[in-house]
Amino acid sequence: MAVYKAPLRDMKFVLNEVFRADQLWASMPDTRETTPDLADAILEEAAKTTEGLLFPLNRQGDEQGCHWHDGEVTTPDGFKDAYKTFAENGWTSLTGNPEYGGQGMPKSLSVLFEEMLHGSNTSFALYPILTNGACLCLDAHASEELKQQYLPRLYSGEWSGTMCLTEPHCGTDLGILRSKAIPNDDGSYNVSGTKIFITGGEHDLTDNIVHLVLAKLPDAPSGTKGISLFVVPKYLPDADGNAGERNGVQCGSIEHKMGIQGSSTCVLNFDDAKGWLVGEPHQGLPAMFTMMNYERLSIGLQGLGLGEASYQSAVDYARERLQGRSAHGTQNPDSNADPLIVHGDIRRMLLTMRAWNEGGRALASYVGMQLDMAKFSDDPETQEKAEERVALLTPVAKAFFTDRGLDTCVIGQQVFGGHGYIREWGMEQFVRDARIAQIYEGTNGIQALDLIGRKMARNGGQFVQDYIADIRQWLSEQADNAVVREFAAPLERAVATLEEVTHSLMTQAQEHPNVLNASAVEYTDLFGLVTYAWLWARMMAAAEPKSGDGDFHDAKLTVGRFYFQKMLPRAWSLAEQLQAGDDAIMALGAEAF
Repeated sequence: MAVYKAPLRDMKFVLNEVFRADQLWASMPDTRETTPDLADAILEEAAKTTEGLLFPLNRQGDEQGCHWHDGEVTTPDGFKDAYKTFAENGWTSLTGNPEYGGQGMPKSLSVLFEEMLHGSNTSFALYPILTNGACLCLDAHASEELKQQYLPRLYSGEWSGTMCLTEPHCGTDLGILRSKAIPNDDGSYNVSGTKIFITGGEHDLTDNIVHLVLAKLPDAPSGTKGISLFVVPKYLPDADGNAGERNGVQCGSIEHKMGIQGSSTCVLNFDDAKGWLVGEPHQGLPAMFTMMNYERLSIGLQGLGLGEASYQSAVDYARERLQGRSAHGTQNPDSNADPLIVHGDIRRMLLTMRAWNEGGRALASYVGMQLDMAKFSDDPETQEKAEERVALLTPVAKAFFTDRGLDTCVIGQQVFGGHGYIREWGMEQFVRDARIAQIYEGTNGIQALDLIGRKMARNGGQFVQDYIADIRQWLSEQADNAVVREFAAPLERAVATLEEVTHSLMTQAQEHPNVLNASAVEYTDLFGLVTYAWLWARMMAAAEPKSGDGDFHDAKLTVGRFYFQKMLPRAWSLAEQLQAGDDAIMALGAEAF
């Protein structure tokens, strides 16, 4: 059966031993109170909540799903009570602005909590994670009046939030959306239109649902420059700030999906629903990107969390399931077969899963620290560099986490053999739940185009070159570290390969405009492989001084060596693909397909 235990030991290792997050927190006034003891206590309580409250509801939520009747949605048994407990224990306000009732915890801490949420129960996790993103957007762009009205209720968990972008005729191409907002004399707007694929658009977990809706004003210019953002609650706040009169928004249906059955995915119909402008007119898309970029990292963590749950379950099964004899001879003489874990192919699969997961956890923490510096640092130069690094790595984190997350879940299912295909064992649910993460919040193809187009080519590769320079600087600083010396050559080769391919693609694009589009996914994979190599080297450097003192640090070195020997070499074949240009992709005429 599926199992899940929050990987606290590894999380604390990455946070405390690899990145020394406590030193960063202590250097910034707004995070100074986040001590190592406080961070450990939060993670340990988060583990209790996710393991004890949420994971037991995971399979049940998948089996029951959400149900729609006359515009109302009922979530699976146990979700409503669990959400109440979850909110009462303060988890809905963890990273919120303290001015409005949030706790102000750093992102480098919360990314680990979000991984736990997704690993234990992705369907449940989506409700508070969408709310967190809505809070971030309102805090950054809304008027003081709207912040006072909505943020305290959202942070408390009494209300929840959504993101309403997609329409039946447009997904990525938001410039052609049709939703309209007509201004009223009192400063409000009447919002009309239909939105689809709205996560948490209707449910029974909270007293009110606050929708952030993209729509166009009557005088809007065409395209994305004509989009505005509005806050549209399900229930209009009354004089006391409570949920009052029903607004003009109804749930027309819920989607019947491959996975995440406990998460309600809704069609929402807005019919002269009263809303209020967030930020400036026609600046809705930049404002919404505050939420979208948050959600993209969080959805990346969906892949990571599910990959961890799949790995733990596969290891548990491989230790118990008896099949065949080891190539080295009988390992379990008291039985007629040895456990699966003695076999080389099973070990290959488990090590692959573990290397992806632990590399991903390190990248999540690294990006979280960059977000902390961008938000809390009082040094403008530090803030600017961190913002650039976040911009570069967000599409990598979303796409690479979720691609490798699905790979990991499929491998875990394979370890189970036939049982992996049977619902009761839980592995096929991980596969189904992981699949959507490659699609929503911007498909992984869109993430790859963002990386190669906006974050690489548009600024002449400067973001990438700065990143490469940081990796090389770290390598030079670790010249005396024995374990780093062991892998300095393949890491430098990987970095040089990324640098060469980046330059080659920019050169090719001058004469072949399709080459960036055609190469984006492979380039993102190459970028991810090189990034994980650097982070594995950093983890091994942190583990080496304590090797021999216990199983944890020794295992870290062993898995790191597996990554460098068995996984990083994929980068060389990707580089060859990328150097080959786009002729083979673009040559076939459309009529010949």
